[in-house]
Amino acid sequence: MAEMARFHVLLYIHIPFCHRICPYCSFYKHTPGATAIGDFIDALLKEATIRIPTLVEKPRTIFFGGGTPSMLSPFHLKKLIHGLQNQLDFSLLDEISLEANPATFDEGKATLFRELGISRISLGIQSFSNHVLTTLGREHSAIEAEQSVKILQAVGMPAVNIDLMFSIPGQSADDWRQTITRAISLEPNHISAYNLTYEEDTAFFQSLMAGEMQQDEETNHEHFFDADDLLTKAGFEHYETSNYAKPGHQSSHNRGYWKGENYLGLGPSAVSTIDALRTKNIPDTAAYVERIRQIGHATSESESLDHEALRLERLSMGMRTSEGIPLSLLEENGLQRAHVLAGFGLLEMGENHLCLTKRGSALVDSIAGEIA
Repeated sequence: MAEMARFHVLLYIHIPFCHRICPYCSFYKHTPGATAIGDFIDALLKEATIRIPTLVEKPRTIFFGGGTPSMLSPFHLKKLIHGLQNQLDFSLLDEISLEANPATFDEGKATLFRELGISRISLGIQSFSNHVLTTLGREHSAIEAEQSVKILQAVGMPAVNIDLMFSIPGQSADDWRQTITRAISLEPNHISAYNLTYEEDTAFFQSLMAGEMQQDEETNHEHFFDADDLLTKAGFEHYETSNYAKPGHQSSHNRGYWKGENYLGLGPSAVSTIDALRTKNIPDTAAYVERIRQIGHATSESESLDHEALRLERLSMGMRTSEGIPLSLLEENGLQRAHVLAGFGLLEMGENHLCLTKRGSALVDSIAGEIA
C-alpha cells in the first residue's frame, strides 16, 4: 500500500468565549468572566512562542475558531495578532481565517480585521428565518445577518463564507430553500451547508433523548439535495460534502485537514496532529492558562497514530471531497465492496481513484464505513 505523505502545517487557534451558549454546539466554549481575557491572550501567545519554533515547517494557514473569536475587543485582537506576527510572516500565509457571528462586529471592527491581515471571515449565520434562529439560540436576526455580509464586503474582505444549517426542528423545506436563496443573493465567495447533528453534552441532544426532537433521514436528504441543486446552479463548486465555493475560493485551511496535513492547535481543548502524534490541550480555560504559566504546555491527552489509524482517517476525510481517494487506500475487501457500490451508482471508479457520485454524496459516512 502506498505511503500517506503528510505535508505542511495548519495552525488552529481556539478562542472559547461566547456571549451565549447555543443549544446545538458541542465545541468547548463558555461565557466570559471566569478567566480574564487578557490573561488568556498572554497564555495563547506564550504557547505559540514555545510550540511554533518546534515545527519543522512553518504554518501555511491560520484559523481562529471557537467559540466566537470576533467577540474579542479591538485591544485583545490587536494584542493577539501582533504577538503572532512576531512568530510568523503573515504575508507568506495562504489564508488567515476568523470565525465571526453577525452580532459581534460593526464596520469599524470589520475594518480592523482587514488591517490585521485577516483574509477570510466565516460567518455563523445558520439561517435567514427568524423563527429558526430563535430555535438555535442565535443572537442576530436575519436582517442583521444580511447586514454583516454587506459590511465585510464593503471593507474589502477578500473572502466571506456563510455557514448555514439544515434539518433544524421547525425548519420547513421552504425555510431552507429561502435561506439558501437569500445567501446566494448576497454573493459570498463560499457557503457551507451543514446537517444538524445531535452531539452529546448539548441541550439539543438531551431533547432528542427525551423524545422532544426527532431525526429524519428523509428530511436530511431532501435538504441536502435542495442545497446542492440551488448552489451548483448559482455557480458554486461542491468540493466537499458540506462546502461550496466560487472558483478560486475553496478554503485552503480546511482542504489541508481533508488531505491529512499536519496541524498545530493552540488554546484550551485544541487538538494537534504532527507526524502521527496526536495531542489535545486540556478543555478548561482557567487550567489551560495556569498550566501554560507553570509548565509551558497544557497537553492533557497524547496518542501515537499507527498506519492503520492514519489510513482510515485519510479514507474517511478524503471521501468527503470532490477529488475522492486513491484506490491504494483500500484493502482487498474494501475494493470489492467499492465495485459493488459503483454498480449501484454511488461511486465513480477510475484506474487509480474513486469518488462519490452526487447520489452517493448524501451517504458519505455510511459509504466510507462500508469500504474501510
